[in-house]
Amino acid sequence: MANSTMVTEFLLMGFAEGWKLRFLYSMLFLLMFLATLLGNLLIVTVTTADQNLHTPMYFFLRNLSILDMCYISVTVPNACVNSLTGNRAISVAGCAAQIFLVIYCAFVEVLFLSIMAWDRYVAICQPLHYSTIINVRFCVRMTVVSLLSGLVYAGAHTGNTFVLNFCGSNTLPQFFCDIPSLLRLSCSDTSSNQLSILVSAVFVCGGSFVFIAMSYVRIFSAVFKFPAQEQGKAFSTCVPHVLVVSIFLSSMACVYLRPAADTVTIQDMMLSVFYTMVPPFLNPVLYSLRNKQVKEAVRRVILRKVHSGAR
Repeated sequence: MANSTMVTEFLLMGFAEGWKLRFLYSMLFLLMFLATLLGNLLIVTVTTADQNLHTPMYFFLRNLSILDMCYISVTVPNACVNSLTGNRAISVAGCAAQIFLVIYCAFVEVLFLSIMAWDRYVAICQPLHYSTIINVRFCVRMTVVSLLSGLVYAGAHTGNTFVLNFCGSNTLPQFFCDIPSLLRLSCSDTSSNQLSILVSAVFVCGGSFVFIAMSYVRIFSAVFKFPAQEQGKAFSTCVPHVLVVSIFLSSMACVYLRPAADTVTIQDMMLSVFYTMVPPFLNPVLYSLRNKQVKEAVRRVILRKVHSGAR
């Protein structure tokens, strides 16, 4: 250990070996990034500008959209620039910041999705008590608790990772900094880190999955008793949420709970894409294109802008 050189920077993996493939993947991910920003910005604008959408459901959807814009911005722009320029280096401080932000955004997203499931459960299964349970104080309190607890969670895992020694290879088998990749490079004992990841992943992801699953079991049990027209309306808001939650939690669990390996495969990188890029990309598509209220609100906002511009 004494003769080893301590790592001062890391080298990230590109999207592919050949220039043509790197360019193709970079353009694809860049288009996904821009579409994600535009879609989520549209949701934020519409849910803010339209008074009819000033409800708890769209309050949380707006928060989720803001978070998703931040989430995808942590990894994709830097990865695309690195892949196109060939400059794969990232400082230890930059790597720590990226890990902190990825974990923070992922953790808060899990909490937001859980809160949104609870919101749908109360709205469908306890409609008479909805305004009492899901009020302004509840919305603000849950948002603040989620944001603050995310700081603690991300700070704990980031700090626990960077107390390790990195004195071997500095090439990360990933297109962004993440904890599983760093643990492969560490020359310290990482058993406590792996245990903390396992416990926290089971507690956070597993607990959220069970909570969301139980909420939707009760929701769907209630929905099947509704008239056909009301069933369609309920399913249009619930099914997209279930789809996003399933993709997000399953891919993240596969990345963080699978045994560490010496080599990385294309499947590893694709799983990382699925939990860092796909949910932020899908949220505006599913919630806007499949939601009648959002589509009508978009028309109202556009017409309002057209009329105000014509005066």
